Amino acid sequence: MERLKLVLQYFQSNSESISNGICIVLALVSVKLYTSFDFNCPCLPQYNKLYSLGVMTVPPIIFFFLGVLVNRHTGVMMDEWMRPVGNRSKNPAVVKYLFSAMLQRALLAPMVWILVTLLDGKIFICAFSVSVDPGLFSGVPNNTGLDVIRIMAKVPCKEDVIFQNSSFRKAVSRYVRCYSQAVGWSILLFLIVLGAMGRLIKPCFEDHAAFLQTRYWSNYLDVEQKLFDETCVLHARDFARKCVVQFFEDMTEDSILHLPHPPFISNVSERWEEEEERLHGVTRQEQMDQLLNKWYYGKPELDVTRIAHRPRPCLAGGNLEPTYLLGCYY
Repeated sequence: MERLKLVLQYFQSNSESISNGICIVLALVSVKLYTSFDFNCPCLPQYNKLYSLGVMTVPPIIFFFLGVLVNRHTGVMMDEWMRPVGNRSKNPAVVKYLFSAMLQRALLAPMVWILVTLLDGKIFICAFSVSVDPGLFSGVPNNTGLDVIRIMAKVPCKEDVIFQNSSFRKAVSRYVRCYSQAVGWSILLFLIVLGAMGRLIKPCFEDHAAFLQTRYWSNYLDVEQKLFDETCVLHARDFARKCVVQFFEDMTEDSILHLPHPPFISNVSERWEEEEERLHGVTRQEQMDQLLNKWYYGKPELDVTRIAHRPRPCLAGGNLEPTYLLGCYY
């Protein structure tokens, strides 16, 4: 139970962890969907391969676009790529890093689906049973009145009457399934080796300091967008509350005294002062529209020197009155 809590805390810690968790869930959903999917081969030469390739490719494409859709890196990457330069220059390395992170996570569920289908082998048998040379096996049903291609196309259909009391179908199915599993294990091995080689070789050809900078600023963009959205929600709530109160004040002078307040608010005046601070002087729709327009077309410069050196009140020397100092560490 404790380990499960740690896993859940990790997936809720930041946006990157949430994206990882969503991609893992999509991968598990793809496995569950395949195991519950009732695959029925048409057993017709002209449709077997088309149907099998459709089952093997269409769901991975759907899972890929779902991974792109639910990945937060997608929105952050597109915002950074499409935004005007304004007061802040663009960093192509950050966009490239976000695209790589989005692509890796989006490809997880499709690759799981493809590997599961290959290791299971049913789809591969349906697609390529016609391509097998029947002369490699004994017991070919030759009294059915069907040509060899139609007989081989019916191999995936084990309930077909032409294969009763015959080991031919099982032998062909086992033969094709071995090829399917060999391809599946080969792809899995290739991906593991590729990932391991990338981990080992990439640091030798990449500036680690530049990579840390790119990763930092990609995380910054994610956090900045999240904080901006949260601040907009708080501002909109306070702005709406002010509009409602003002409406009732215009209707009757003393209605403000009868407005219900939440039970956890003990001091209404302090609450109003806090809301005034969160409004930041924005009192009209035109002002808010101009502010949002300025945020989009001229993102603030990445420099917090002015606010970092703002004097802060400190209690110095036992004096109860606040003293404004440039550096206060006690």
